[in-house]
Amino acid sequence: MPRSHPAQRHAVVAVALAVCAAAGAALVTAVAQAGEDPGDGARGSEPEQLRVSVVETLPHDPAAFTQGLEVADGVLYEGTGLAGRSYVSATDQATGVELARAELASPLFGEGITLTGEALWQLTWRDGVAFERDPRTLAERRTVRYDGEGWGLCHQPSPGRLVMSDGSDTLTFRDPVTFEATGSVRVTSASGPVSDLNELECVGDEVYANVWHSETILRVDPDDGVVTGEIDASGLLTAEERRAADVLNGIAWSPAHDAFLITGKFWPHLFVVDFDPL
Repeated sequence: MPRSHPAQRHAVVAVALAVCAAAGAALVTAVAQAGEDPGDGARGSEPEQLRVSVVETLPHDPAAFTQGLEVADGVLYEGTGLAGRSYVSATDQATGVELARAELASPLFGEGITLTGEALWQLTWRDGVAFERDPRTLAERRTVRYDGEGWGLCHQPSPGRLVMSDGSDTLTFRDPVTFEATGSVRVTSASGPVSDLNELECVGDEVYANVWHSETILRVDPDDGVVTGEIDASGLLTAEERRAADVLNGIAWSPAHDAFLITGKFWPHLFVVDFDPL
């Protein structure tokens, strides 16, 4: 076979390099248009920055290892954790009188709670069991099994679904009657995936989430998992109160206050707060 001239070989190489460069540029453009960086996970836009503003300070049982908080029809529901000390209670908001209480048998470790109107659901941490209860008496109706850990839980009436966290960056959607999983979404902020999602509260189309071992509450769009707001809830306890307390955990929308209720594990106070933009 005749050998090609060096100039011809150089021309072929130049054409090949040009084709590769064009293909690479097209790939980068396509990725940029999709809103992703090559090699990175999906990222959300910069979330709004907010700060808690205390409206009122209410008493809270400092022995309660709070895992879930919910308000419905003037009743404050609270679920607590720790093996041998877990329970769910219902308290009249106006009088402070406890209306009902149901304790979990040891070694069950209670977690998040929510109400659907017809039922109260209570999670357990690593036991893989959810309890359906009568919202008035808190009597157990049945138990269902699920895989993985249970952390936070809330109910979105309009889509007709429960939203559940397991300490990861994933929110799982469940049927409010059968408790079967129906889908999931990963939660992302401008810096990437956000893990350690804990107690949840559904308000309208948004989900509010405590982040374990932090004093931050996230506002999340559950349809795409994007964090739309970061709420600074630091500085609520005094230095002395902080020494006896554990982490911030517990969010509930209170129609009676037209504000949020927040507390934490072993916290002596339940705070009525607004979330104000910085």
